[in-house]
Amino acid sequence: MGALGECVNNLKDYDEDDFRSRPGKHKSRPRSKDRPKFENAVTGLVVTVDRGRFTVHLTSPEEIDIYAIKARELGRKGVIVGDLVEIVGVDTKNIENMARIVKVNERKNSLQKSADDSESVERSLVANIDMVAIVVATSEPEPNPRLIDRTIIAARLANAQPIIIATKTDIESPQKLSEMYQALDIPVFSVNKTSTLEELLDVLENKTTVLIGPSGVGKSTLVNRLVPDANRRTGEVNDVTGQGKHTSTSAFALKINKTTWIIDTPGIRSFGLAHATVKEILEGFPDLVQATTDCQKGCSHQDTSCAIEAMAFENPALLPRLDSFRRLISSLDSTEG
Repeated sequence: MGALGECVNNLKDYDEDDFRSRPGKHKSRPRSKDRPKFENAVTGLVVTVDRGRFTVHLTSPEEIDIYAIKARELGRKGVIVGDLVEIVGVDTKNIENMARIVKVNERKNSLQKSADDSESVERSLVANIDMVAIVVATSEPEPNPRLIDRTIIAARLANAQPIIIATKTDIESPQKLSEMYQALDIPVFSVNKTSTLEELLDVLENKTTVLIGPSGVGKSTLVNRLVPDANRRTGEVNDVTGQGKHTSTSAFALKINKTTWIIDTPGIRSFGLAHATVKEILEGFPDLVQATTDCQKGCSHQDTSCAIEAMAFENPALLPRLDSFRRLISSLDSTEG
């Protein structure tokens, strides 16, 4: 039998599914039936993201931070700080050799925001958090209650516990903040240059907490005290605008101990909630919710016949809260219109 005959006989062991034709124009290449399983992958925590490169903290085979890129298998799947990921190609002797992220494990939650209330697409900021610490200065810059309220709502949408950390309390007392938010079961912690952090550290213990707040409130200074070797850059507040400089340019997870992490984030000036419904926003104002049982069916909560307004006028301390709530739902109404 000649060479041609041997080739024909060899082909008898194959069927048409074993052959792959070259993809035509504008067609994708057929996928392989056998997908890689990556049995040797190790689990790591994404601690920062920088232009497609990820720093991942590993605890096995040794505790080390390594660099990684996304494997092609992930496609367009996003990877954010706080994600638990599976990695292959780890070279602990030379961390400059990029490992590959081959899987993003299921998130228990993520903190989301939109660019503004008119933006229909929300962006996940961080993943797998237990608490959202809203960092505000009692002075320089002044607290922004509406930004605080928005962040509280976002935290609750993520099923994370909101807390407030008031900084610069040696300049201005945090009493007003405490009175407003402790009544809503949101603890307020006072921090200044001379205060100890024991009470705050007790609350952070065994949790992953993301720090959210505007620039200039002392967030990076706080991080440097919580994690002394963090070396986060600090900035001053502009005397003209009253706003701070963005000293943190990207989210960064930092370990306090083996079970306690904080995630520092860049300063924010707004917190879009385009992904929230009116009902979800109202749940962020538990001090106003009780009055809605007396509202008429289909109440917009925007006019003078609203039962919330009647309650607020009986208790003037609630008027700023009512104003904040109405501004929020008004922005949603204008978006939907």
